Amino acid sequence: MSKDYAEQRAAILRTLDGLQYEVDPKKKVGFLWLDRPPLNVVSYRGRAQIAAIIEAFGQDPDVRVVVIRGKNGVFTSGGDVKAFPQIERDGMSHLAWNIAAPERCPKPVVCVLERYAMGVGLELAMACDIRIASKDTVLALPEVTLGQIPGSGGSQRVARIAGLTRAVDMMMLGRRIPAPEAHGWGLLTRVADDTAALDRILDDIVTTLTTMSPLALKTVKRVLNTSYDTSLGAGLEVEGHAYEKLRESGDYKEGIAAFTEKRKPNFTGA
Repeated sequence: MSKDYAEQRAAILRTLDGLQYEVDPKKKVGFLWLDRPPLNVVSYRGRAQIAAIIEAFGQDPDVRVVVIRGKNGVFTSGGDVKAFPQIERDGMSHLAWNIAAPERCPKPVVCVLERYAMGVGLELAMACDIRIASKDTVLALPEVTLGQIPGSGGSQRVARIAGLTRAVDMMMLGRRIPAPEAHGWGLLTRVADDTAALDRILDDIVTTLTTMSPLALKTVKRVLNTSYDTSLGAGLEVEGHAYEKLRESGDYKEGIAAFTEKRKPNFTGA
């Protein structure tokens, strides 16, 4: 990372706007918290800070998994709609880049949804690898009710994952989708009965991911995201080259040795 870029990112992270972050080096987890009570609304400045924090986690050797969550039992009701008219013209055409930071992150990103995952909050979640929610959570992209459309990647990711018909149902009608229904659509990975169960699922997922090969996780994430919109032939080509490249890695050699010796592997990312 260049010195100029490091300084730019440091400047963005000064005076966090409705956000908190921390690293648990023991668990190897980087936590990003949305924290603007009562509903953790995401500000315009906060979007760039979200991207900078996730980029920092991506380069931190003490972080193997990233977790995004809202404080006080709420994910977020969405963006700071009242402030949007103050943004300069052409100042919001790049929003999808910042919110796509979880997708670009070389590490697994888990998003925990509670109560509300709306607007930019849902768009942020859709850019993550794993999404878990409590069963009373509602998901929505209600921008049409304001005379607008989703502007941070939501329309594209929902349509690709859930299908065009469901995307129309959700966005054109401005409908709130209950978590169990969203799970059936493929928008959620797991749904928990309550907060305690949600925490257990999160712990299990994080524990599993932190025992896996960081290099293999990084590679499979890249293969999936790169080939998702390509033809089957192109996807198989990407997969094949990635597979061959991993054969020379220390993690793969350790995995084979552990399998042969009937022990748990000790992956280092090498």
